[in-house]
Order: sequence, then structure tokens, then C-alpha cells
Amino acid sequence: MNLPIEELQQLFPDHRLASNVPSSITMVSRDTREEMSGGLYVPIVGERFNGHDFAADAVKQGAVALLWARSETLPPSVEEACSIFFVDDTIEGLQKLAAHYVKNIHPVVIAITGSNGKTTVKDLVASVCKERGRTHQTAGNLNNHIGVPLTILSMSPDTEYLVLEMGMNHKGEIECLSDIAQPSFAIITNIGESHIEYLGSREGIAEAKKEIAYGLQDRGMLIVDGDEPLLDGWETSRVKRIGFSPTSDSKLVLNGQNHREQRFALDGEEYTLPFLGEHNVKNAAYAVTIGKALKMETAAIQRGLTQATMTPMRMERLEGPNGSIILQDAYNASPTSMKAALKTLKSLEQATAKIAVLGDIFELGNMYEAEMHRSVGREVSAPVTHLVAVGERAKWIAEEARKQGSVDVQHVLDTTQAAERIKPLLKENAVVLFKASRGMRFEQIVDALKDK
Repeated sequence: MNLPIEELQQLFPDHRLASNVPSSITMVSRDTREEMSGGLYVPIVGERFNGHDFAADAVKQGAVALLWARSETLPPSVEEACSIFFVDDTIEGLQKLAAHYVKNIHPVVIAITGSNGKTTVKDLVASVCKERGRTHQTAGNLNNHIGVPLTILSMSPDTEYLVLEMGMNHKGEIECLSDIAQPSFAIITNIGESHIEYLGSREGIAEAKKEIAYGLQDRGMLIVDGDEPLLDGWETSRVKRIGFSPTSDSKLVLNGQNHREQRFALDGEEYTLPFLGEHNVKNAAYAVTIGKALKMETAAIQRGLTQATMTPMRMERLEGPNGSIILQDAYNASPTSMKAALKTLKSLEQATAKIAVLGDIFELGNMYEAEMHRSVGREVSAPVTHLVAVGERAKWIAEEARKQGSVDVQHVLDTTQAAERIKPLLKENAVVLFKASRGMRFEQIVDALKDK
């Protein structure tokens, strides 16, 4: 980036300029472990740390300016070394700066939220947009009230397309992010059960996700899951519903899949996606819809889908021991996404065994977690051949799966035990699916199997 210091002065009138103040800042960071030559350091106050305590480290890393909370004591050594811009709250200051910067650069902004699939849709949309022009996208999990502003502020001045993933835990958070980004396109991938303990119901989750339309530009487009009744009722022509339902505005048809790719049609135009899962077909359809709205040719959109690099652990296909196939989809989980992953496992042809390794799902709350785990267990049936349920909550999955009577069911409490139970099952052309909340660390099981 290249943000003139005069613009910082206008945004934050309460400031003190150093004697050797540069003409502009070149980056923004909250992490004093990073090299930040010519940059602005934004100290964040968390539950267990205060970024203001590390201001001297930021200066050593090359920071030339600080965003500083008025309530914090300013060390004299830091004041002498840097230009200081005072604010009541550094997070709000960071958000204000990001809103200013995105207006200056004026890219086409595509904002993405939803209970499941946000990262996959972000990856696919960004890959399609790259066929059209310079594209910047959310990296890692920088999708919250701090991460989104940092993503915006890390884009280069020549960015044409900005693809932002927007996550949330509570009502009002998506509204804030949408207001900052002012998107030209907004996507709601689906409504699941993630964060239901905070929002009370799927209806509450839907209302929170709908906040993404808050900052949508006047001529912007809102793209939603056409198979989700909770996303019906929008009274605007700007909404496009994508789904398998015949009532969708744009209709999806799945035309077959194998272990490596699947074919689908959207409004009669055919595409190939090099990833598995019917849910990923819909994710790809959102990207196709963006491409069409940008007046891209079908061939260019297809190149974008083909060249997309998925973030690891999202239905990631790996070679397992003895000619087996590993589907690592364990970055995170909800009941909805776990059922979708099971549907993918069941649909795969020519597998000698279909093994589901399912773990605890977090953030469901005491009121909901038992029944929601049991609802997953009721989906574990033939042609799934084996279930290894891992974790304390996963016992509910195992109990319901046993009632189906068609699957070999085992329940263990930790990843080490799970690896030992899975190893004997990995024969040639066996497919093993891994799905659990991130805190279960299922990559440890996958690593143990690959080491073997």
C-alpha cells in the first residue's frame, strides 16, 4: 500500500508528527513479530494481552507511525521515534482506516458469508476474478472485525477485485464489516448451525448473515442459497437465488463425479470442478455467477475453476497408505457440513470401503449439542462401511449410527486411538473421510496415517 501521511492526519486529527515523518506509510500491522519498515503499528487490546506494551518492538521492526489509544500511557522513547495518531479505540481506528482505503482504491468488492463454505467460495471466486484482473483475497482466517480491515489494508493500489470472507459469532458483526467494505456483490453461502449457542436458532443465524446486505452498493447484487427457505422473502430484484430447487433463479444440475472431479450445469452451461462434494458444486456456482455478472466468457470462468487452489483441509484429496484415498475435510465442522461430507462419501463409486472418521462439533451449546450430533449419526448408513467416532461428544454420533445396523461402528476418545483403529481398514481404493471441528486436531490422525 501507499497511504499519504496527510490522509492519516485528516482521518485522525489528534496526532503528533515525528520530526522525520515519511510522506506515506507502506503497510499496516498489529504483529510486532513482522518486519514493518515504513509501516503503521496498530496495538490491539485483548483479554490476555495489550498490544500497546509492545510498541517499542514495533519501532525496532521499522514502524514509523502508531495508532494509539488515548487511555494508554505513551512511552517517551516511542513518542520520539514515531508519529502518533490518537484514537479512543484502536480497533475502531483500524476499521475507519480500512473503510477510507477501500474507497480510495475502489476495487470491485465481493463479500462472502455463510455458516459453511465461506473459504471455499472465497478461493473459487478469487480464482475466477484473477482471469479478469488483479485480485486480492482474504488470507487464512482473517475474516473477523480485525482480520477484514487488515485484509483490506494489505491490498496493493492496483487491485481491481477484492474478495473478502466475513465471519461472525454475534449479531451486528457482519453489518459492521459490510459497512466497512461497501461490497458490489455479496454472497450468503448457506445457513447452518455454527454459533447457534450465541444466536439461539437457525432463524437467528439467518438474520445475522443477512446483515451482509447492509453495506451493499445501490446497484449491487446479493447472491444466496436458493435451496434455503430461511433466505426467501427478499423483496428486491437485486437478489439472485442459486440452487438445485426448480424455484431458484439460477438452476443447478449435477452431471456426475469420480474420485477427482465432478461435472455440473448452471442454467444449461456445463462446467467441470476439480473438487468433490455436491455442496462444492453450489460453491462453484456462486463463483460462476460472479463471473457472469462481470461479463466473463464461459471459457475464462472454467479456467478459473480449474486453476483454483483450495485452502488445505477443505475436502482435500490425499493419497493414503496401501492405495487408499484420504478426504481431509477437517478444518471445521457443523452438523450441516458433516452431513454434506457424508453425502459425498456415499456418492463415490468404485470404493472398496467407505470409512467415516467423525469427531466432536463445538459451539453448539448444551441445549443443542446432543441432538445435533445424533442427527449426524442418523446419516451414517450404507454405503458407508465403517465409522470411527472420535471424542466425548462423538459418542452420540456412534450411538445413532449403531441403530442403523449397516455400519461397523467404533468409538474412541482421542486421535492416537483413532489412528490405530483406522490403519487396518486402509486397503487399496478404500476412501476415508475426516470431519470434525478444528479443535479436534484431526490433521494429527492424517499425519500419523501418511507417516505409515
